[in-house]
Amino acid sequence: MIVHMLRFSFKESATEEDRERVLALMRRTASVESVAFSTVGQNLDGADGFTHAYCVGIPDLPALRRYMHDPVHLAGDPQILPHLARLAIGPDVSDDMTPTLARRILDLHEEKVALHPEWAAELTPLLA
Repeated sequence: MIVHMLRFSFKESATEEDRERVLALMRRTASVESVAFSTVGQNLDGADGFTHAYCVGIPDLPALRRYMHDPVHLAGDPQILPHLARLAIGPDVSDDMTPTLARRILDLHEEKVALHPEWAAELTPLLA
């Protein structure tokens, strides 16, 4: 199982309606077939100013690739990212002890960046 975590905060300009819509879109993404479990909501420790969190459990690398390229995920990000002030990816964890797992996950991310440079351009400035 690969557990993928995001921590984020909203822009001050994001209205309550914007915030609710973003969380609804994230929950929709977290419900795609490749996700085994998920939670989307408040970041309880509030560390580093991150107010919210997104966590999904994905069974394996093939499921992770499907998740990353799922049409629901691809359609949601352009509606989500403009409302975020900052975003931290991880820490991700896994019970798969394969030594190359982190590198293989990074390879999947790089593949998505190559296929969707507009997504990467919108994501990169948000990264904490």
